[in-house]
Amino acid sequence: MLPDPQPMLPAPEPRLLTCRTSALALALMLACAPAAALAQDAPAETASAEIAAADDAAIGFEADGVSYDSDTGIVTAFGNVVMKRGDQSLRADQITWNRTTGVIEASGTIRMVDADGNQLFTDKIELDDEFKAGAMQNMLLALREGGRLAAANGSRAADGTILLDRAVYTACAIEDDQGCPRNPSWRITAKRVIYDDSKKQVTFKGARLELFGARLLPLPGLVLTTDGRPISGLLIPDVRLSASNGVEFSETWYQRLAPNRDIAVTGYVYTEALPMLSAQYRALTSKGAYQVTGYATRSSRISISGNSVGSEKDFRGYFFANGKFQFNPNWSVTASGRFASDRTFLRRYDISRDDRLRSMIEAERIDENSYLSIAGWATQTLRVGDKQGLVPVALPIVDYRRRISDPLLGGKIELQANSMAITRTSGQDTQRAFASARWDLRRITGLGQEVTFTTLLRGDVYHSDENALTATTIYRGNPGWETRGLATAAVDVKWPLVGEFAGGTQVLTPRVQIVASPRLRNLAVPNEDARAIDLEDSNLFALNRFPGYDRVEDGVRFTYGLDWQFERPGWRIATTIGQTYRVSSRPTLLPDGTGLSSRVSDVVGRTEVRFRDFVKLTHRFRLDKDNFAVRRNEFDATIGTERTYAEIGYLRLNRDIGAGIEDLADREELRVAGRVAFARYWSLFGSGVFNLTSKNEDPLTTTDGFQPLRTRIGVAYQDECLELALTWRRDFVATGDAQKGNTFQINFALRNLGFR
Repeated sequence: MLPDPQPMLPAPEPRLLTCRTSALALALMLACAPAAALAQDAPAETASAEIAAADDAAIGFEADGVSYDSDTGIVTAFGNVVMKRGDQSLRADQITWNRTTGVIEASGTIRMVDADGNQLFTDKIELDDEFKAGAMQNMLLALREGGRLAAANGSRAADGTILLDRAVYTACAIEDDQGCPRNPSWRITAKRVIYDDSKKQVTFKGARLELFGARLLPLPGLVLTTDGRPISGLLIPDVRLSASNGVEFSETWYQRLAPNRDIAVTGYVYTEALPMLSAQYRALTSKGAYQVTGYATRSSRISISGNSVGSEKDFRGYFFANGKFQFNPNWSVTASGRFASDRTFLRRYDISRDDRLRSMIEAERIDENSYLSIAGWATQTLRVGDKQGLVPVALPIVDYRRRISDPLLGGKIELQANSMAITRTSGQDTQRAFASARWDLRRITGLGQEVTFTTLLRGDVYHSDENALTATTIYRGNPGWETRGLATAAVDVKWPLVGEFAGGTQVLTPRVQIVASPRLRNLAVPNEDARAIDLEDSNLFALNRFPGYDRVEDGVRFTYGLDWQFERPGWRIATTIGQTYRVSSRPTLLPDGTGLSSRVSDVVGRTEVRFRDFVKLTHRFRLDKDNFAVRRNEFDATIGTERTYAEIGYLRLNRDIGAGIEDLADREELRVAGRVAFARYWSLFGSGVFNLTSKNEDPLTTTDGFQPLRTRIGVAYQDECLELALTWRRDFVATGDAQKGNTFQINFALRNLGFR
């Protein structure tokens, strides 16, 4: 058992109206006080001097009084003594300085600050004329990074290190708001601590972790740095219980290779699976930063249909790397790569729930008036039912834009050139190139209307083959070479009307837009990037409501709507509503159910309500133009404070689109999350995702209106130095060897120790 260093971190004492603080607690309050409060004004009459030390570095001091014994060569300063040497300073009630030996002895209430900003409080200390500490009593070291190290006594070894006996370390406050002692949430006790000022590190011998007063874990080889540098060593392990792997225990070794490079290696041990190993390497260079992460194990794979692939175990793993490099103010390169050995590895080992892994590389040049991007994209699908051979690889994608000023009318001209090549191993291949010119002119009339004139000219060239392999007919286009030209003209008018309302300010903005384009050969060219079309508030006034370049709205249309915004102290309300009228009654390429296929579109809108930082509500909708049926109903709400809050998200898409267009399938889902704080540091939290899609909305769904997908409940403790949480999660859907069931996890983090 270690000697109890309790006097160094005192426990609260019974009190009535006031609380007596120890000298150590007083030192702690000084350490946490603002610098201005510590720099006390010296008396009107002070003694000051500057004396050369042994290494010719000047030591200056101020005090209320100074005496000098010429026979012994001892200088004695007393009363508010301040001694400085470079970036180091020492404050004490009294200091004696032997100029012959160079020994400095300070006593009383002592505060010493080193060059790194660490603060030492003690009752008595001995230093040399280089401000290196020697023997000290009843000391507290307040590290710049926030930790506090206390010891009964300390001494200086022959190699210059400080040896501390009966030491205790914590990153927690040891006083409450009233300045009274309190027990820290955690602390580390040690038989001995070695403080090496030259290496800026603290080494613990015989260290143990205490949590809420209970001694839990030994911490062999624990080392801290006083300047905030990360150091090599073991991190606190993770413990988890899951349906797929049983009990999981993981431990990480962190190795700092250089000031700009490190690596972390983690081992995972399971009761229901073979061990796994992962590693992460990170580096920072003069041009940018990058990281590489890998996971590797062996286990039996189960197909997403539920059948075992084989009895022999196969290699399974995951690779992830990304980075960005800035070569000069204009040129940069960004890259990322993600690849998994199979479709269930990430979910089984709870690494990620992404159902697509995207890899990319992009070189960009940006200046004041131009932009150039040369990129490539590839995606690995992890979704059930998707065929990898039908997933496209886009390489290269080239996009160039240049903005110039209109010399005649004063508008802006943007020139664009774009090309893309898409290949599939078992599907349609498409190549596309186009060039365009867009002119915009914005003017404000005398009545305050904002009028924007726009014209767009574009020419397209397409080539495609294997078109029959695309299942959806309207996406295929004609095989071989196809060309297309388009021209668009638009006028957009806004009229903001400002006035007072309900103690605040409101802005009512009617808006009208006219867009005209000749009839286009849309179905003659493939559709690769404009499939997920849907009328929303975000694209209501767009020149082209399609999300990409491959499809363009033609004909003449009027779009009209209202924006309303209201603000008063603490409140903000903003709403938008609008609709489109198409002049021609001929059929369009827009599928029924998108809200845009008829002469008169559906009605779309959005409302957002905010009350300070306590309430945020957002509602988006689309109403059928004929019967006002709700085709889109989306609601997101956040209510509460940072510690106690509730979040609700609801989405229902009821567009009545045919089942043959997979990109526009209907669905309904509910997302809830919340946290309730109780006591001072404790809280309960939970979340859930529920699939509410019925067979009427999606005939292919396996549920009938209600299916929990994932739920989570937990309890957490969090104060200024400790985070502790116990989480229960249940997955209701199994995919291959990623089984449904319960998962329990313990999260544990200690501030200022570099632990998770």
